[in-house]
Amino acid sequence: MALTMRQLRLRAVWLIVIPFLWFSSPSVNALAVGMAFAALGLFIRGWSAGTIHKDQELTVSGPYAFTRNPLYLGSFFIGLGVSIAGGHWIWPAVFLLFFATIYTRTMAGEARHLGELFPERYAEYVASVPPFLPRLRPYRPLGGQTAGFRWAQYSRNREWEASLGALAAFGLLAAKAFWF
Repeated sequence: MALTMRQLRLRAVWLIVIPFLWFSSPSVNALAVGMAFAALGLFIRGWSAGTIHKDQELTVSGPYAFTRNPLYLGSFFIGLGVSIAGGHWIWPAVFLLFFATIYTRTMAGEARHLGELFPERYAEYVASVPPFLPRLRPYRPLGGQTAGFRWAQYSRNREWEASLGALAAFGLLAAKAFWF
């Protein structure tokens, strides 16, 4: 049975988590810098999850007016923050390699999927909005969607799980920094 990209991502994360927690050497400074990056990532992911209606419509407003993959941009900052909090340069390097390997394939697969669901609108969107690094001014299509953030949508998309995961990661790193 072939693994989905989501299953592959989750398994890869768990293969990295154990050695990361064992060999990390977090300090107060590393934790503070890492938490700042992770907070930015959680904000971006939360805003994105409260805006997107997956597979129901092509979301082009909110953070999606700046980048086609704001959820992954948020994940990038969370992962970078956690890896920085690990206290050694090797962890951000491992994270960057992991992210580049896994998420570029994930984004390409999602682009194909959205292109099939919304062929005309998605082609215009792709031509105007970058896949990852945000544009400076928001994309504003003619007659485009303007739906904003909704807490109910945030909850439906289960985005609180990312916050719990980040809290657990930083809690374990803080415990290691102060007690082990």
